[in-house]
Amino acid sequence: MVSSLKIFQVILGAPGVRGSRVTILTKDSLNLNDFMESIIFKTQKVGENEYEPFYVLDLGVVASLYDKWIQSLPMVHPFYAVKCNPEPALLGALAALGSNFDCASRAEIEAVLALGVSPDRIIYANPCKAVSHIKYAASVGVNLTTFDSREELDKIRKWHPKCALLIRVKGPDDSGARSPLGAKYGALEDEVEPLLQAAQSAQLNVTGVSFHIGSGATKLHAYHGAIAAAKEVFDTAARLGMPKLSVLNIGGGFTADPHFDEAVSVVKSSLQTHFANVPGLNIMSEPGRFFAESAFTLATNIIGKRVRGDLREYWINDGIYGSMNCIVNDSAIVTCMPLTSSSKVSKNYSSTVFGPTCDAFDTVLKEHQLPELRVSDWLVFPKMGAYAASTGSRFNGFDTGAISTYLAYSNPS
Repeated sequence: MVSSLKIFQVILGAPGVRGSRVTILTKDSLNLNDFMESIIFKTQKVGENEYEPFYVLDLGVVASLYDKWIQSLPMVHPFYAVKCNPEPALLGALAALGSNFDCASRAEIEAVLALGVSPDRIIYANPCKAVSHIKYAASVGVNLTTFDSREELDKIRKWHPKCALLIRVKGPDDSGARSPLGAKYGALEDEVEPLLQAAQSAQLNVTGVSFHIGSGATKLHAYHGAIAAAKEVFDTAARLGMPKLSVLNIGGGFTADPHFDEAVSVVKSSLQTHFANVPGLNIMSEPGRFFAESAFTLATNIIGKRVRGDLREYWINDGIYGSMNCIVNDSAIVTCMPLTSSSKVSKNYSSTVFGPTCDAFDTVLKEHQLPELRVSDWLVFPKMGAYAASTGSRFNGFDTGAISTYLAYSNPS
C-alpha cells in the first residue's frame, strides 16, 4: 500500500498543483478555519482581493476519496467528469492519482490535455457533439465517444470514423437523481438494435455500452436495471454478429456520503449477476461530485445587513447567480456558519442570507439560524465543489470565474 506521505508528494508534483503553495492542515495546529483566517489577513494586509469570496480546495480530501474509490470499486476505473468542477489543481491531482477523464466539449478536452494527460485517458462522453468539436477530438487523438442517434453516427462516420463508440442507453429509472438525464440522453430499448445495425452498416467500431442513472442519485436500485439493460445490448450485438463488446460505462451518480456504500453494493451485485461470464470486460465510470463536492469550502464576506425585529438579513458577495446556483440548478442544500464567532453570546437569530445582485431571487438561505453578525464578518459554506463555480455566471458584474482558489492538504503524514 502506498503511504499517505508518498501520495502527498505525488500530488505536490502534479500538473496544476506543482509550483503552487499548498498549506498543510492538521487537527492539532493549523485547521481549515485558521487557514481561511490567514488568507483573509494576508490579502487584506496587502490590499489584494480585499473582501472577495474565495475557495479552499483540500487536496487531502481528494486523495482520501480516490483511495476509497479504488478500495471499494477496484474493477471500475474512474473517468472524472470535468464539467462538475474544472479547477486545474483538482484535475491535476486526480490525473496524478490515476484517474482518467470524461470531457463533454473541446474546451474540456483542451483543459485536460494542457495538464499533460494522454488523449487515450479521455472519453468524449457527450452523445451530441458539434462537428467542429468532433474534428478537434480526431485531430488530438481522443478516440472514444458516445452516441444515441443515427444523426450522431452520420457525423462520426464523416469526421472521426476511426473513433471507438459506446452506445448510450437510457436507464430504466433516474427519478431519484438530483439532476435526471434520461429525458435528454440515451437510446430507448426499441432503438438499440436499429442503431447497432446502422453503426455496423457504416463500418463504425462499437466497443461497448454507456448509461447514466442521473447526477446525485439516491434511488440506487437504478443501477440494477441499467446494468441489466446494458447486458441485453451486449447480447443483441452478439446476435447481430458484431465484434464482441468489451466496455461497460456505468456513468456517474455517486456521492461521497453513506449512499456511496449502498451504490457499491448494488453495482457489485449487478455486475456479478449480469457480467460474471464476460471475460476481459473493461468497466469505467464518470464520477464528478464524488471527488469534488466535499473537497471545496467557500468563504464569503458579509457586505450588508438589515435588522427587522428578531429577523436578521445579511448580504454576501456570492449568491444564486454565482457559486450558489447549485441550489437552483443542482437541487443542492447549502449550509453556512460564521468563520469566527464575533459575538460570544449564545443566542441565534432567524436569518436570511442574500446574494449580491439586484434580484430578489438571489436569496441563498431563509430562516437559517445564525448569531448576531456584522458587516465584514465571514460566512463559510462547506461542500461547495460540485456544479458551483463551474456553472456560475457574471450577472450584474459579479464574476464567479474570478473567485480565487487556495490549496490545502489535510493530514499528509
